[in-house]
Amino acid sequence: QVQLVESGGGLVQAGGSLRLSCAASGNIFSVNSMGWYREAPGKQREMVATIMSGGSTRYVDSVKGRFTISRDNAKNTVHLQMNSLKPEDTAVYYCHAFRTATYTDYWGQGTQVTVSS
Repeated sequence: QVQLVESGGGLVQAGGSLRLSCAASGNIFSVNSMGWYREAPGKQREMVATIMSGGSTRYVDSVKGRFTISRDNAKNTVHLQMNSLKPEDTAVYYCHAFRTATYTDYWGQGTQVTVSS
């Protein structure tokens, strides 16, 4: 099992910044991909950003140029720096990890991000 614990959500005004962090523990061997998803009220959960163990990243188009994902393999943490936040970024953000060998998804409990206009 892999446990993921998020931190860093909150309330911010439009144009502001937040930094989310996710600490992974447990059997993290061969967890290849980590990242962030979000779920807004009435919408499906969507991928925001992912980072592979080798460092390659992927972003949803709506956050490119504003969000940056980073990973500290030594500390088993992943961060999401969110700048120039918009009200439409308001959602519950979930940390995600994926183990390729067993096709297993792991999820954190979620952290609320609210951007006021």
